[in-house]
Amino acid sequence: MSDSPSLRVALDLDGSLESLDNTMDDLADALSRTGELTLIRFRTVSGPRSSNETKVTFRRFWSPLWRRGLGPPIERRLPSVDAVHVAGFMTPPTKDVPLIISVDDLRPFRGESRAYQRIKQLQRAVSAGAVLVASSRTASHEVQEVLSLHRNQIVVVPPAVPNVERSAHGGNLVVNVTGLDKPFLELAPDLLTFVNEVGAELVAVTSSAVAQLIRSSGLAIRVVARRDARNALGEARVVLHMSDGARFPSFAIAALSAGVPTLARSTSINRELLSGAATLVSTDEEVLAALRDVWANEARRAIMVAAGHARAFDYEPATAARAYVTLYRDVVRGWGV
Repeated sequence: MSDSPSLRVALDLDGSLESLDNTMDDLADALSRTGELTLIRFRTVSGPRSSNETKVTFRRFWSPLWRRGLGPPIERRLPSVDAVHVAGFMTPPTKDVPLIISVDDLRPFRGESRAYQRIKQLQRAVSAGAVLVASSRTASHEVQEVLSLHRNQIVVVPPAVPNVERSAHGGNLVVNVTGLDKPFLELAPDLLTFVNEVGAELVAVTSSAVAQLIRSSGLAIRVVARRDARNALGEARVVLHMSDGARFPSFAIAALSAGVPTLARSTSINRELLSGAATLVSTDEEVLAALRDVWANEARRAIMVAAGHARAFDYEPATAARAYVTLYRDVVRGWGV
């Protein structure tokens, strides 16, 4: 096919639920702005939420099968497309067009929590010709090992991380808690002592389940839902990104784009993506000392802000959209060859 804007791609907006809520809308808008394709927006889990989204007929009926990578080809329930891109736990099969699957969540692959349905689902999809997209080189190695794939069966394209309005006068300590509720609650008393000393507030951005644990602890922590994460960043003087390393650090990168000095655990994914822009700590015992320095050391803060802006540029929606347009074209050209 030609390199014309006639490329038609269907994108599932019910994609990966990240630490900034669902960022698939940000990717969709950026893809549309490229002017290099026609984007068909649809949802596999919920119904249409705006007039520019295509309704998938009999979605509820077929969802149990689509979650297992089975059922009728999804393109037959959409307008004519050249490729289908999904990023959530629904992997509906395709027959006449390629299927692209972004794999952002590594938790189902790990240890005792392995969700073998997810592993079998992705293996089935790959055997049918689907292209897997990992969010980082580190994540691609893990996906490759768990699914017993060859390196050339996985592509690396970081997800879109939305630009967040710069935090010019934020004064709070904002903690993103992803999969580390117990370590956070153990560290929280020391964090509360610190924020009380500096006259700040401790704010936790997390899931509804972890929010309930925090509230039941009785600690003076303000809890913010993921859907309001971007607003919380506007109140931050420092961000602490507490993650188990199973997800792309979207929250940390959004903090960098907002000019907020950021601390994070030194996981393999964080070392790949955040080194040189955020302060990485090897243990939770190091957090308080690093926090005190980053909070008060204006020279260090200025350096971190500049480095953070430069790093965040690599992951903004326009950058992700350009990478995905190239991937779509490559995949469509190679389909059936």
